[in-house]
Amino acid sequence: MKDQYVGDINDYRKYALLRALSSGGVNRIGVCWMLTPSDGRSDGNKLAYLQQPERHRRVDPELFDILAHAAAEPNRRRLATIEDSGAVPGAVYHNELLPNELVGRHAFMGHCAYEFRDVDLIFFDPDNGLEVSSLPKGRKNSSKYLYLEEVAAFYASGKSLLIYQHFPRVKRAVFLARCAERLRTVAPGAALWAFTTAHVVFLLLLHPAGPAQLHSAADAACTRWTPEFISGRFLGIEPTTP
Repeated sequence: MKDQYVGDINDYRKYALLRALSSGGVNRIGVCWMLTPSDGRSDGNKLAYLQQPERHRRVDPELFDILAHAAAEPNRRRLATIEDSGAVPGAVYHNELLPNELVGRHAFMGHCAYEFRDVDLIFFDPDNGLEVSSLPKGRKNSSKYLYLEEVAAFYASGKSLLIYQHFPRVKRAVFLARCAERLRTVAPGAALWAFTTAHVVFLLLLHPAGPAQLHSAADAACTRWTPEFISGRFLGIEPTTP
């Protein structure tokens, strides 16, 4: 995640999903921004939807107004604005910069684990998504990815996870199936959902020890919006190995 993306249309979808999963703060959410420095690119300028409130505000009026306020001034397009707004009720945030180097990354994840010790669901918001084979952890730009061993560690601690994943230029059905397969290898017994949008998918893994109301919130989120905004689908439960 980068500050330059605050308030864009993907943000609107992301926070709408988080708000739905939180059920007004009943389900405790930890947000790990996986923050990286601004790269000066213009792909965080998908703000045209804010000029069409008659079309977009009805999805979540309170959230729309929060994001419109954040995007109105350059000095407000910061993650701190979102945190202070209460956009995600009761959320806990980890907003340090994520380094590429291994020692710093290990410390970063350790801080996350401590800060999120009492939450039900952790949202990881990497720039790109799950690791790719061409970029081992510790290399330049590895901070743009979440690694499967990190997914495994947080899941093993009893946490449910929501993971941002950008769609690459491949067939989406094949890509989603591959993502699900990879996640099931490190999250035995997880119930898995995919919430897809025009450009990204949010992969939800619910731990079997998680609260029942979180499962109910995930099911309800699948039919909460039009498919053009967010399309949710339950992908099943991977049985644990006896």
